Amino acid sequence: MYVMVWEYQVKAEYLEDFEKIYGAGGAWADSFQRENGYLGTELLYDPQNPQGYITIDRWVSSQTYDNFLVRCQEEFETLDTECNELTERETLLGKWETIDPETR
Repeated sequence: MYVMVWEYQVKAEYLEDFEKIYGAGGAWADSFQRENGYLGTELLYDPQNPQGYITIDRWVSSQTYDNFLVRCQEEFETLDTECNELTERETLLGKWETIDPETR
């Protein structure tokens, strides 16, 4: 499994919009679901920082995610640009892959 984790600091006036767009049934997840290897998105918030969020996107593999980017690049970039106004900061915390003990 391939996992990407993003951290966001959301502008106070856009919290509700952000949750709708980045949540499991939002525009991001909808665009990802067109790819067979997409496994889901989880949206988490920080109770100590009401404007702090993390998303966890899960894919079958990094190749599946890369295929999505190639096929949907224009749509992906358009949605990303539209959502930039919602946040003060967006940080990729990392990309991880599941350890397969048979290949390690």
